[in-house]
Amino acid sequence: MTVSSTGTRGETVPTVPSASANPAVDTVDVTALLERGRALSTPELRAAVERLAAPMDTVAAYHFGWIDAQGRPADGDGGKAVRPALALLSAEAAGAAAEVGVPGAVAVELVHNFSLLHDDLMDGDEQRRHRDTVWKVHGPAQAILVGDALFALANEVLLELGTVEAGRATRRLTTATRKLIDGQAQDISYEHRERVTVEECLEMEGNKTGALLACAVSIGAVLGGADDHTADTLEAYGYHLGLAFQAVDDLLGIWGDPDATGKQTWSDLRQRKKSLPVVAALAAGGPASTRLGELLAADAKSNDFDSFSEAEFATRAALIEEAGGREWTSQEARRQHTIAIQALDAVDMPEKVRAQLTALADFVVVRKR
Repeated sequence: MTVSSTGTRGETVPTVPSASANPAVDTVDVTALLERGRALSTPELRAAVERLAAPMDTVAAYHFGWIDAQGRPADGDGGKAVRPALALLSAEAAGAAAEVGVPGAVAVELVHNFSLLHDDLMDGDEQRRHRDTVWKVHGPAQAILVGDALFALANEVLLELGTVEAGRATRRLTTATRKLIDGQAQDISYEHRERVTVEECLEMEGNKTGALLACAVSIGAVLGGADDHTADTLEAYGYHLGLAFQAVDDLLGIWGDPDATGKQTWSDLRQRKKSLPVVAALAAGGPASTRLGELLAADAKSNDFDSFSEAEFATRAALIEEAGGREWTSQEARRQHTIAIQALDAVDMPEKVRAQLTALADFVVVRKR
């Protein structure tokens, strides 16, 4: 299955066709899997958020889309619930009921949203999911405090289970969180460097995105009593899926449709991000690569970068594409997607669950924004 996303100039963002040749995968209702993850995890997620002291409970509810800026009930876009869906499937992969993975799903969602609150503030993003971000509405202090509180809640949700498996799951979650923070620190530091290698970029994205997806797809299995080999193998699937996911995000961060992504045109270029298309283009060599390097070096020293026109960002995007950065990133998404699917071969699980994990991987990588 192949899904396309339309860019800001009517272009098609490169997509990744499904690597599976299993007819069972094509019959999986991915929407139903995502809805199940949302339906089972949201009540527990709301209950956790309600533990927060005022006004943090209200600020968090706004971030999750449950209320609007005036505090009125809302039906906002809370995201696709991919991580909860993976956590529930993880439990089933270990032979447990999906419900066993719910605390893990909630904990991972809390950590994910902790990172979003802080990332939006650090990146200066004013929009997320087509609404003003928390720091824009409630101020930077509340964005920091609520993010910290969500991280604490994530550990509380797991540890209060009081089981050996809960302790094992918490260790995996805290390790993933530390790697996520490492990745964000790397991402910020790279914005101030003229050159970043492809290897450095992949390491950063593996930390920032791969680590938490890896945790999501192992945490349910751990809560269900899976051994470390099974959990580690599921983590490998999630890690490479995260790299594929981020490669597609990097394409959309430059060429994605703002109406679909909820962000500005040329979003990553405006933030001077050294994303995969940029790094690959700079490493490619040739006239377009050289010219791009000159422009980006000048941008780093520019005093009027914030006032650049659409045409100036479009020029940089065109050079990235001419140098091959766009196509290389699309191919890398395909490669990481294939590695993720192959990792599932090492886990003994029900074939239905295997088909569902494969279908979710296809959805994540070819998702339409």
